[in-house]
Amino acid sequence: MRVTVLGCNGSITGNLRTTCYRVDDDLLIDAGTGAGDLSLQQAIDIGTIFLTHAHLDHCCMLPMLADAAANFRDSPLTVYALPETISAIRRNMLNGEIWPDYSVLPSPERPHIRFEPIAPGETVELNGRKITALPARHAVPCAGYQLDSGAASLVYSGDTTYSEDFWQALNRIANLKYLLIENTFLNANEAAAARSGHMTANLLAQGMRSLQRPVELFIVHMEAGREEEAFGEIQKAAGEFRPRVVQRGDRFEL
Repeated sequence: MRVTVLGCNGSITGNLRTTCYRVDDDLLIDAGTGAGDLSLQQAIDIGTIFLTHAHLDHCCMLPMLADAAANFRDSPLTVYALPETISAIRRNMLNGEIWPDYSVLPSPERPHIRFEPIAPGETVELNGRKITALPARHAVPCAGYQLDSGAASLVYSGDTTYSEDFWQALNRIANLKYLLIENTFLNANEAAAARSGHMTANLLAQGMRSLQRPVELFIVHMEAGREEEAFGEIQKAAGEFRPRVVQRGDRFEL
């Protein structure tokens, strides 16, 4: 498996793109603005998307991806997400006003988008690749994902504050190699982080110290304009885990 970072931020200021990870040539994890850098052929090649949650920085490009590739595809774009995420997207985005309801258009028998509910702990296998939804704790229902090639696993946290269930799930992954985890808030905003379901450096350190296996640690989704300060806090709180910052264009091989 090859994971390419198309976007890994919560903002579009400057050169930033919001969350989107391309797996090989045919899968996306989230569909933030990073998906807008795909060529038409690359968009056509995407057959499956796994969404972490319904916030726009993670799903805003979904309708336009379906629209761009629809006339070139023989099958729907399959979208896996929590049932609450599917409901929110149908209600607030594919509602006939913000965008056509491509889950029933051009016909219920042959829609442009086919939603498939997934729950934490459930695994989808696609051509030998296993994608498992993981528990997360955010302001809205959210899932992380484990990408398992068989040889190694990469975990993307989605948006989450400290969640014991998430770290316990990581401890059960025998071939865990990479952890991409959000760190949105500074430690001074720990109350806001808990309220909105985001991570701080201190919460990250707490989780990492509960992890019972080695992992290469990568940081995503830091607050725009405060990245240097945030990473300084991460180095101070969790420097022994050798954290690195993910950049658009980075690749991970599994």
